[in-house]
Amino acid sequence: MKTIRLTAGEAIVKYLDNQYVAIEQDGKLVESKFVELFYAIFGHGCVLGVGEALSQAEHSIKVMQGRNEQGMAQAATAYAKMNNRLKIIPCMSSIGPGAANMVTAAATATVNNIPLLLFMGDTFASRQPDPVLQQVEQLHDGTCTTNDAFRAVTRYFDRITRPEMVMTALTNAMRVLTDPAHTGAAAIALCQDVQGESFDYPVEFFRKRVHFIPRQIPCDYEVKAVAEEIKKSKKPLVIVGGGVRYSFAGDQVKAFCEKHNIPFSETQAGKSAIESSHYLNVGGIGVTGNSSANVLAGDADLIIGIGTKFSDFTTSSKWLYADTQVVTINASAFHGGKLDSIKMLADAKEGITALEKYLGGYKSAYTTEIADAKADWDKEMARLAATHYGEGYTPEIPNHMPDAVESFIKATGGVITQTAALSLIRKLIPADAVAVGAAGSLPGCMQRMWTTDKLYSYNMEYGYSCMGYEIAGAFGSKLACPDQEVYAFTGDGSYNMLHSEMLTALQEGKKINVILFDNMQGGCINNLEIGHGQGSYGTEFRFRNEKTGQLDGAYVPVDFAMNARSYGCVAYTVHTEEEFKAAMEDAKKQKVSTLIDCKVMPKTMVHGYGDWWRVGIAQVSKSKKIHDCYENLMKPHYDAARKY
Repeated sequence: MKTIRLTAGEAIVKYLDNQYVAIEQDGKLVESKFVELFYAIFGHGCVLGVGEALSQAEHSIKVMQGRNEQGMAQAATAYAKMNNRLKIIPCMSSIGPGAANMVTAAATATVNNIPLLLFMGDTFASRQPDPVLQQVEQLHDGTCTTNDAFRAVTRYFDRITRPEMVMTALTNAMRVLTDPAHTGAAAIALCQDVQGESFDYPVEFFRKRVHFIPRQIPCDYEVKAVAEEIKKSKKPLVIVGGGVRYSFAGDQVKAFCEKHNIPFSETQAGKSAIESSHYLNVGGIGVTGNSSANVLAGDADLIIGIGTKFSDFTTSSKWLYADTQVVTINASAFHGGKLDSIKMLADAKEGITALEKYLGGYKSAYTTEIADAKADWDKEMARLAATHYGEGYTPEIPNHMPDAVESFIKATGGVITQTAALSLIRKLIPADAVAVGAAGSLPGCMQRMWTTDKLYSYNMEYGYSCMGYEIAGAFGSKLACPDQEVYAFTGDGSYNMLHSEMLTALQEGKKINVILFDNMQGGCINNLEIGHGQGSYGTEFRFRNEKTGQLDGAYVPVDFAMNARSYGCVAYTVHTEEEFKAAMEDAKKQKVSTLIDCKVMPKTMVHGYGDWWRVGIAQVSKSKKIHDCYENLMKPHYDAARKY
């Protein structure tokens, strides 16, 4: 056997440089290089190991410099998503706090079934020296380090204590990273002394490897069972999940729905797999869904879930279609079996194609219901777009703090509503622009109001709803889609959590546009607590009041535009729709990243439409409001929701 002597760090780099993936698309096998970029924040635990290997010129991988470990890993997650999981960016951190920073991003990737490869420096395998800088010493377990935290949030975890272990660890990592049903984060802890140790690796290990992304072919008896349920139904509703996107099955699902007259709704992950303007697309479903989808879901006698994991928000906490039969097409038996469904274990494209063998000329019984529901929502969209501050104005969200709006206007001068701003943005930016978001009230507004006729132009991280994903995600999206404008939609709370990769975007010459909605509060959770009788507590961004000792003083003003300018971005502060329009138009002309600090009035986001969200409200309380909310709102829904 021919061998080559390399350090463990060199072996890792050489192996990654020779990995490719291939998937069938339109009858052709499309192959792509899996690793073209590498993201790192070098510290003592990795810079002289893998870092030294990356510094050599004997590979084609471009190395980028991260600013925050979570940020770079979130950017890598967004990049993989926008490449429909056919490309990844491995990320490398030092030991201790650097590694711990990536745990959140690992969870984000795993929850959303996005491939993410992480390398973390670790303690010395030799235990000499011991302890090392940044080591957390465990009195009960000498093998446990900070990196063991990754076990809970990854699909695969390994620790390299000998250089030859690289071979099995990387092989297993690639197995996970290319698994269409259960991909997610793979984390490999690298003892820092081992990174520099050498071994005679088989040359064959570094050959070009093509990992074929399989399309799960369904069993005929499962196809028949699902088809029989569809044929029995009069008013079925399709839910399009992320699996439709990643299997490139949008055209097949669309043709299926057209042939059989079945409306389809979208999850956050499934949005942009099929164009929004399609006459059967009734929009987002569930807690952040709109009236057209939720009305039809409530009346449906069959739910057809395609490539969806049926999250809490998709099902409205198992309440929206609690008594309705569910059938699924899913590459994962775990997700496909939820809600006591009749499941077909299959790739979305293969499953839809197989159904036609048994459906024949089946048509649903819908007549005007789909068009009527869409027309009603179009009217609501027009109303939301036309909401403006003025005499007699009432905020969109009821039960608001009496002085919230006026206090905000006094503090900022901002008189823009969030719904009007979003409608305006959709009109002003290119149709193929990529929209990125993650947390707060914006995902609800975006799922309801945002149109996506350009395929795969929507990157909403809402499986983990990780605050701080937005700007890092925009950078990762821009790396994946360099010829499209990319817009990050973020609240003030999320921006304060994490915006460090804005600097990396500037460093790499990748323009991103940040639309920052500053309403001086964590608006989503503020709405949640007020709507459930708790009042406003710890969710508005106010000074501590010397009289009360509470955080109920004046609003804390922040000049976010100044912060962005300090990095080198072109930035704007806008208070009116006219200022917003001017800033948007000017931002499109810029060559560097931009930020628009939009002072949007609180309580002006979109409210719910026939949904329910189960939250942990107190069953007993001294507050009558909380007691009444539990008895009159929560408990009836609990009782009506599906229990398994």
